[in-house]
Amino acid sequence: MKKVDKFVLKSFIGPLVLTFCIVLIILLLQFLWMYVDELAGKGLNFEILAELLFQFALSFVPTALPLAILLAALMTFGNMGEFSELSALKSSGIPLMRIMRPLMVLIGMLVIVSFLFSNYILPYSNRQARMLLYDIRRKRPDINLQAGSFNNDIDGFSIKITSKDPVTNRLDGLIIYDHRDKRGNSSVTTADSGYMRITPDETAMIMTLYNGRSYTEIEEKNVAPDQRKYPTRKDEFEEQTVVIPLSGFDLERSSDDLFRSTSWMLNLSQLSFYVDSLNNEYKTKYNYQFKEFRDTRVFTEKNILYNINGKTEKPGKDSLLFKPNSLYGKLRNYDKRVVVAKALTNAKDASNFLSMTTESMKMQIRFVKRYEVDWHKKLVLPFGCLVFFFIGAPLGAIVRKGGLGTPTVISILFFVIWYVISMSAEKLVEENLISSFAGMWASSYILLPIGIFLTYKASNDSMIMNVDTYLQFFRKIMDFLFRIIFQGKRPKSDIINKTDEQL
Repeated sequence: MKKVDKFVLKSFIGPLVLTFCIVLIILLLQFLWMYVDELAGKGLNFEILAELLFQFALSFVPTALPLAILLAALMTFGNMGEFSELSALKSSGIPLMRIMRPLMVLIGMLVIVSFLFSNYILPYSNRQARMLLYDIRRKRPDINLQAGSFNNDIDGFSIKITSKDPVTNRLDGLIIYDHRDKRGNSSVTTADSGYMRITPDETAMIMTLYNGRSYTEIEEKNVAPDQRKYPTRKDEFEEQTVVIPLSGFDLERSSDDLFRSTSWMLNLSQLSFYVDSLNNEYKTKYNYQFKEFRDTRVFTEKNILYNINGKTEKPGKDSLLFKPNSLYGKLRNYDKRVVVAKALTNAKDASNFLSMTTESMKMQIRFVKRYEVDWHKKLVLPFGCLVFFFIGAPLGAIVRKGGLGTPTVISILFFVIWYVISMSAEKLVEENLISSFAGMWASSYILLPIGIFLTYKASNDSMIMNVDTYLQFFRKIMDFLFRIIFQGKRPKSDIINKTDEQL
């Protein structure tokens, strides 16, 4: 490896790692911002939170890598241009494409790694992340008794306290309703004060109560319902321990088969299998629905009439042909109303049947398109690394501004354009307005020509970022227009004079 290649690689790898970590952290913060309400108050330990963030960080890798490559390429070639390192290499006879060659090899390797990651590791990380998030959503929040309101988080119990000491965790003015027998407020316990603690295995809550009373309504058995009496038993105590069983407060992990067939948890071969299976299912269902619609009673009666007409003998010269429409005029008024009502009912039934079938077919198509979208994503995101490199590297050489300022602004601009195109095209694909290939690759074949154009301009040292170049271009256009309008007599306006002075 030559020194130039080592220098370029060394200048690029550092910013790449830095920007990749920054982008990954930003995506994780966005995830936390979206799901903070579902994570708060669940009593999750550090291991669960670390596993959740790690699995989602893995799922964000294919998205973060293209943006990191774009930003790193802009920073690297911007720094080289700002400190005249790029000019020194070019003056030595080394063209820009030769300078970019080691990075092109590196980006090609990253494209392959990104594809393998998306095809083999990403489905597993997506499944683990979504399963863990699903389990966290099902987990009940920790018991948090608020003063002045009843807490019904525990099955079969309703607890209210008057006040709570945040230092000693002492509870005052306790009221505990036991609803486990499902007979209403038949058992209630009150206490002046008490303490609450959870067992180490989190299977029960132990409440120690002081100076209280228990009221229990006793139901007489073996007595007719209309003759039953409900005496009340009252117990007073100075200290009493109440054990309340807990369920649903621990994190229960779901089975691995829960989300196994979801589109974002499959690799390319599995997605292809599902797409083929769903397409065959759609065709079978469509043919069945069409046959069922064709063979309904409405069309059967009509076909019978035509069949009867077709089976009659060939009429003679003076005979009249059978005309189904002529039957309506021979009916009585009452029969006409019956026929019209029946026809309207059949038409409404057919219309409802078609509407239901159409919606069902649309849902089936949207389901198939979802799998096709995820199939193309596994190829589009790795290819996006190559597209963004050919945008960032020549643009950095043209702008000649390093650091995190200008490159970050330009990177965000291109990434937003890429994201908007991708999301808009994805919606069009799911609505079956365009093909999956055209929609999912739209961002690539729109931005790739821009990258090729920038690479060509940077290789030829074109000053596309120079304002004077554009002023001169517009001056030529204005001269051409004035020659056409005034037949070669170009007025010396103040605007043109000012433009000439600037140029």
